[in-house]
Amino acid sequence: MVDDNEDGAEMLSIALGQKGHVTRTAFDAATALQVAAEFAPDLAFLDIGLPGIDGYELAARLRRLPGLQHIHLVALTGYGQASDRRKSRDAGFDQHLVKPVDFSLVDEVVREPRIRRHSS
Repeated sequence: MVDDNEDGAEMLSIALGQKGHVTRTAFDAATALQVAAEFAPDLAFLDIGLPGIDGYELAARLRRLPGLQHIHLVALTGYGQASDRRKSRDAGFDQHLVKPVDFSLVDEVVREPRIRRHSS
């Protein structure tokens, strides 16, 4: 989970942890790249509006890391217009969820991360 909203990122990580998932949290792109290189996640939730390196660039950099070419990327963002969804899809995101997100959608994504679809 990568989000500069620390409370939101921690809350989502805790909720996923309570469901039995192993999670890591980062609050900026540089830390996310370090964590991902060490942790090698199957799936990542990325905020788009990160300071410095935004979620689009972070997605591209994550996919360039060894072993992460097929990571399932989910945009978890406040940007919800049709153009935002197209931009995330074009940037290589597998799904696009808009904040505030219903946890049942997050849970669905985590249970079946290899299904490529662009959700609302």
